Amino acid sequence: MEVIAARSFNTLYIVLDIVWLAVFALILLRFRRYLALIVGLVAGVIYFIVDYGIFYRALGTRVVEGASPFWFLLWLSFSYGITNFAWIWLVLDRDGNAVEWSLLPILGWVAVAFLSQSFGAGFATVSCYRGTGAYHGVMALIMVVGYVILIVRNLQASETGAERVNLLYLLALGIGVQLAWEAVLLVSGIRPQAIRPLIVNSLIETNLGIPIAYFIHRAVSARVGKDLRRTP
Repeated sequence: MEVIAARSFNTLYIVLDIVWLAVFALILLRFRRYLALIVGLVAGVIYFIVDYGIFYRALGTRVVEGASPFWFLLWLSFSYGITNFAWIWLVLDRDGNAVEWSLLPILGWVAVAFLSQSFGAGFATVSCYRGTGAYHGVMALIMVVGYVILIVRNLQASETGAERVNLLYLLALGIGVQLAWEAVLLVSGIRPQAIRPLIVNSLIETNLGIPIAYFIHRAVSARVGKDLRRTP
């Protein structure tokens, strides 16, 4: 069955979200989490290439009504990329502040969603949706391959005594980030009241990138610190 990821909101949501993204970026800069911010920006570029270039232009599965698809998807890609993947990177840092770094994006999403719903009646409405078609199957395959590699690595580590990867931690991170995003959209009325997109998207869409993010984080962190200084 097709899973339709749809949302409808007023343009005040976009304005408030841009303000929130600026605040979030300033907090990262204040605490010298430069690498996390760079990762979020790079993720925004990747999401835009996928969402606009592939889903919208090539496949036609992304539909935008009430706004320019280019500018709308540019904002949406960076909104998702910066918050979600900076958040993932910060939690992978294991600096003892996982709760604080996790609360920041969630509280921002809640504030933006409900403020726009309460005070955005005079603003234009934008709607977008994306059919999943067969590519959720491709996403699931990528996710499975990534986690199988980690599972095999852990099984080998059990034999050699090498460091093991905390798979439950990665699963909680991969599912939890998307679940928080989906839940805010659902309870604020931006996403249609259907539970299936929340479950399917939470299991697959961000989680598929977690094994890749883990290996990238491990490789980069071995050479560069959170503030971009080279590690000894």
